[in-house]
Amino acid sequence: MALSGPEVEKQVPTEPRPGRKLQSWWSLVFCLCFYGFMAQMRPGESFITPYLLGPDKNFTQKQVTNEITPVLSYSYLAVLVPIFLLTDYLRYKPVLLLQGLSYVSVWLLLLFGSSVLHMQAMEFFFGITMAARIAYSSYIFSLVPAACYQRMAGYSRASVLLGVFTSSVLGQLLVTMGRVPFSTLNYISLAFLTFSLVLTLFLKRPKRSLFFNRGAPASAGASPSELDRMNLGQGQPTGGKLGRLPASWRDSVLAHMLRELGRTARLPQLRLWSLWWVFNSAGYYLIVYYVHILWNVVNPTTDTTRVYNGGADAASTLLGAVTSFAAGFVQLRWALWAELIIAVVTVLQAGLVFLMYRTSSIWLCYSAFVLFRGSYQFLVPVATFQIASSLSQELRALVFGVNTFLATVLKTIITLVVSDKRGLGLPVRSQFLIYFVYFLVLFVAYVLAALLTGLRHFRQGRRQPPPPAQELMSPMQEPAAQDGLAPEDGVRAVGEQRQQPEAKA
Repeated sequence: MALSGPEVEKQVPTEPRPGRKLQSWWSLVFCLCFYGFMAQMRPGESFITPYLLGPDKNFTQKQVTNEITPVLSYSYLAVLVPIFLLTDYLRYKPVLLLQGLSYVSVWLLLLFGSSVLHMQAMEFFFGITMAARIAYSSYIFSLVPAACYQRMAGYSRASVLLGVFTSSVLGQLLVTMGRVPFSTLNYISLAFLTFSLVLTLFLKRPKRSLFFNRGAPASAGASPSELDRMNLGQGQPTGGKLGRLPASWRDSVLAHMLRELGRTARLPQLRLWSLWWVFNSAGYYLIVYYVHILWNVVNPTTDTTRVYNGGADAASTLLGAVTSFAAGFVQLRWALWAELIIAVVTVLQAGLVFLMYRTSSIWLCYSAFVLFRGSYQFLVPVATFQIASSLSQELRALVFGVNTFLATVLKTIITLVVSDKRGLGLPVRSQFLIYFVYFLVLFVAYVLAALLTGLRHFRQGRRQPPPPAQELMSPMQEPAAQDGLAPEDGVRAVGEQRQQPEAKA
């Protein structure tokens, strides 16, 4: 969950200053990106399922599908909120250490565990690593000035994607050309992860964070944040640690933020993209969790050199990066066309899931997954921008956190009903049929929403254009509506929106 910065006043420099500060800036960029790259170097990850089903571990497909894999969803849900809070309270670095230790634990259990219980513990630690990813994505913004947020977001995302791609390609080359067994591949992954854990020890620990450890705004050269604005007039200090202030202050701020969150839910585009985030993300991650098991069903080969999971993961990562980049250049009136675009992408996803369910060709199954992942990644930056563009930094973090939590809850419920042995305990092919129906239902809902939007637009005709507050605007569009803001500062705080006439709310 990458966060954009708060509004920046004129005294904040837009570029790193020359000399030592410039050198320090590039050193910081290199360290953060190198760590982000190395933390993704897990060449054995693409081959965990065939490793568990193969002679090394010899678990049955039913055990992996209905007893081991569901634990990942449960553990992720259990630790998501505590880690989200601890990430901010402990100022990022301890949670990065926790993530590194959890990764090491995952591969130690993979290598030396022998029972279903051991593998369930492995999935539990994997859930911790997934929940802790927020630590890196928010950590980078605590070390650089707000004027550098956009570039740091691009650099860090590129380093992570490059790490995933390199890891997948390396794993595939070692298996196919080097004929390296899966167990050796896991030892190599453990070595990489141990090195990344050591790197974590050398990362700088920030002095401030978003909610609990807040420095005085004036010292940072930035304008007061949303939390500071909420407290104006109450006679409470804005600096210092939030945890040291009276409980009544904290409660009032939380209550105020929740009220603001309720008001922002009235924005049609914010509501639409938040719902997309919840429902489509749940379906997407269910496919990602279980597709490796499906590949083993479609291609149950004992020749490990003919397992191309790493190549498929590398291709899907590369296509996802390309589609994410391309989404930034799409110029549409999203308030009018968003539902239709989402519907088109969703029906494409439904068709690809059905192809994965029906096909007996592993290459078709690989290709369908690559396209499925790329289509989802195309809409992720659009949804991120549409949700974030009218929110302050704190509310933005809260909205993304709520959306992720709700998606995790939905994903966990589906896993419990469909996959878990205590539920239906369906085999993996039957699960993909359920997921196809799931995406088909979403498509129908989006088509109906698109028809309603089109009908509403047709009725309005050319009588009057919609007021600006009815749709989320890009930072390039907002300066026209708000005087005095530079293009890169065009993020409106919700508290400021409320000062506009009620007709625009």
